[in-house]
Amino acid sequence: MKAITLRNLPPEVARAVQRRAKHKKTSVNKAVIDLLEESAGTRAHTHTPVRYHDLDHLAGTWTEKEAATFEALLTEQRRIDSELWK
Repeated sequence: MKAITLRNLPPEVARAVQRRAKHKKTSVNKAVIDLLEESAGTRAHTHTPVRYHDLDHLAGTWTEKEAATFEALLTEQRRIDSELWK
């Protein structure tokens, strides 16, 4: 891959690239490449994940007893049988 050096980059452009990198939680280098791909029209379209809400009504509906029972079952599941590892 070819390396490019940019000289005399305007400070406002540098700040904008840094903000974008921080916002997208990526490197400044990756942010610059993304911007160049967008500008050149060569960026591959990425699939935006879909957020579903059909099970939202179930969130937070367990009673204290149900939650404790579930936790107890998980604790039992997570126990490692040392005999199996000999």
